[in-house]
Parts: sequence; structure tokens; C-alpha cells
Amino acid sequence: MKKNYGFKMFTVIALVMAMLVSIVGCSSSQNDTKKDDKENVSNEQPKDSNKKSDVTIELFQFKLEIAKALDEAVAEYMEENPNVKINVQSIGEGYSVQLKAKMQSGKEPTIFNVGGPSDVNDWSYKLEDLSDQPWVQHAAVGTLGGVTIDDKVYGLPYSVEGYGFVYNKAMFEAADVDVSAIKDFATLEAAVKELDGKIKSGELKEQFPDLEAVFELPAKETWLTGQHTTNIALSPELGSALNAFNAKKIDYKYSDQLKKIVDLQANYSSDADNKQKLCAVDNTTSVENGIAIGRVAMVQQGNWIYPSVNNVDQEIAQQLDILPIPLEGVIEDSIPIGVPMYWTVNVDASDEQKKAAKDFLNWLYQSEKGKEIIVNEFFFIPPFTNYEGLEAKDCLSRAVQRYTNEEKTMPWVFMGYPSGWCMDIMGTSIQKYLAGVQDWDEAIEYCKEQWEELAKDNAEN
Repeated sequence: MKKNYGFKMFTVIALVMAMLVSIVGCSSSQNDTKKDDKENVSNEQPKDSNKKSDVTIELFQFKLEIAKALDEAVAEYMEENPNVKINVQSIGEGYSVQLKAKMQSGKEPTIFNVGGPSDVNDWSYKLEDLSDQPWVQHAAVGTLGGVTIDDKVYGLPYSVEGYGFVYNKAMFEAADVDVSAIKDFATLEAAVKELDGKIKSGELKEQFPDLEAVFELPAKETWLTGQHTTNIALSPELGSALNAFNAKKIDYKYSDQLKKIVDLQANYSSDADNKQKLCAVDNTTSVENGIAIGRVAMVQQGNWIYPSVNNVDQEIAQQLDILPIPLEGVIEDSIPIGVPMYWTVNVDASDEQKKAAKDFLNWLYQSEKGKEIIVNEFFFIPPFTNYEGLEAKDCLSRAVQRYTNEEKTMPWVFMGYPSGWCMDIMGTSIQKYLAGVQDWDEAIEYCKEQWEELAKDNAEN
């Protein structure tokens, strides 16, 4: 059934880091105190007078990078709240598909994740209204637009994230390539060619013995190519996730510039001579077995990879920074910034489960202990304004903040793509292009046609 959604404008840019300290009290008293036995009056209270009812909730989340830290946070919360048991499942790739399967299995999670307008449209019948939660008043400007319907808030923002070309500063310095001179696509391409030449000549072999290519392109990850790469071209065309959600068709007027971005990564990757192999390169190969071990100098990724790289090599993690992915002649100095996902509560869970779920989310994002975990264990840029004194410590989050402070950002519009378009259509079309079974113009025309079909289907559902 089609609904009339009043989404607020999705402008996730302003990171207001002027923090206020607040303390969220989430205690509640129990009403199950035993009545005094009038025949055995005693000043001693019954041992179980304050015992809370046991409750078990299921948490189903998508972000593998924080899986270990989340498990530890949950363990700490359960120690403080022994009546609450939280079972955590961290999924990663294929989260949307597995969430649908989970819902259909009858074992519905209490807490789960949704993205922007498209996800909210798909799951609106499962979302608890969270408008009365204490964290809502502290949400940073623009971070709730993707989950607000008719002035009701249905999701807690995970974090603020940004992405671009994550690169190893030490490798560029060793190759005497001046990163500060990279201002646009032309200067980026020139720098890549210079670095590639020095890698192939063996000039950097002694200092970086495992370095084999400038880029790694994990084309197997259709979320990365279909969502993040295409966002570079469609963000200036569509302007916001809400506009993308409402777009019946796209012109793809910057598709030629998008092709150059894809080609640059493929042509200077370790599989440049056989690009079909890029379709088998996954996220782990590009991050933990790529930039984290010094095998490549640059990957298209965001600040969320810092924990993964840091777990492999702390010295390399400290060398990372972010360059914009330049859309030639359009936007060449900015990085896309947005909210990756939202925590939601299942409206069909029991009242006890919903209360426990809300209490846990408040503890995680608004208690002093939780704030420390968010910034220092999850390495998140907090999407709230009351984190005074807890600025991001990792270099990639600081890079995102730097671009934000310089107002060199663009919005994430992929959250508004028609369901199924970015990964199943666009991501696979880029794979076919790299494999040589479809040329670029054919791929773009096919993706434009499929956008119209899927947008029509979504509007009718």
C-alpha cells in the first residue's frame, strides 16, 4: 500500500561538534515489590523486591567492522543489566537479503538496521516510533531526515561517515609524489601514473616490498561500485536522497566522467592486464589483504575501514588519509558524507523487549560509558551534538571532519536509489563492463531503463 511520506530534506553535511554534556538517566523502577506480610512485620526488605523481569532481545546489524567492539559493549551492558540478554548477529555483505529472510523465518529481530528513504519505505510497517527517545534532541542537523515520516522519527543514526580514495601517505612521500598538488582528476591521474611507474621500476621495493599496484578495485562488492562509486556521478545530478527516491528516471549526464573513475582504478590495479579478475576481488582482499599490508597504495573506501586496518598493522593505519574522487569538470574537491544506517526497533516485539531495546540504544549512544565506546572503540564520528571532549581520534575520521570543516562535501544520494537498482543492476553492470561482455554506453542505457522500471514498481507497492 502506497503511503504519503513527509521526509525531511536529507542534508547530511553539518557536523555540529559543539558539544553539550548530558547525562541520560534510564533507570526505571519496578512495580513488582512484594507486599509486606502484615503478620510478619520486619524492617528487612524482601531480597527480590527490586528484581526486574528477565528479557531477551535479538540484535541484527550490518556493520562487520564493529562486530568485536559491539560484542564487548553488549557484554558490558548485560553485566550492568543482568536481567537483559542480548543476542547479537553481525552480518555485513548481503544484510538486506538476510534481513528479509530473518523476518520471513518468524524469528524477527528486536533491533535491526535500515538505510535511507528506500529502506524506510520497505520496512515502514515494522518500525517503532522513537520520537520520544532522549537522544532525538541531540541528533546533529540533517541526520534524521532519512528516517523521519510525518514528523515521527523511526531510527537512531549509526554515525557520520565519509569516503573517497583512502591512500597511504608514506608511499606517496617515498615516491616523491606531492599529494597537495592533487586538485582535480587530471592531477590525480598524473600522480597515479607517476606512482605506478615507480612501483613497476622497483624504485619503492626496498621500502615497500609487498607493494604491487596503486589501486585495488573490489568489483565483487556491488555495494561499493553500485552505491558509492555511482554516488559520485549521481549526487550532483539528483542533489539529495529524497530527490533520488522521488526520481522516476535519471539522465546519468555525468556517466562519461564516471567511466573515467572506474577505468582509473582498473587500469592501475594489480589485475590491470586481466580486468575480469577484478569481479572476484572482495572487500577483504582490498582492505585487510590490500592497503593494510602495504600491497596497494590506494582504495576507494571510507573512514569505516580504520578499525580493520588498525587490527592488521597499526603503523600503516596511522599513515592513512583521504583524497576526493574527482568528477571531472563537475565536483573535484569534495567527498561524499552521510549516515550509513539507522538502528530501529521492531514494532511487533513485546513491550518488555521494546523497552529493553530502547534502553540499550540510549545507553550505547548517550551514557558516558557508551560515548567512550562509540568514539574510541567503534571509531565512529558521533551523529550527536552532546559528545563534548570526545573528538575522533583516528586519522580517517579526522580527515572526514577536515573536509566537513572546509565545506568540501556532497550528499549521499544512493540511500534513495530504487530498491535493487544499485547492487543488482548498476553493480553487476560495472562487472560486465570490466569483464568485457558489455560496453560502457550499453551498461548506462540499461541502468537508466531499469531505474525507470524499479521506480515505477516501488511507487506501486
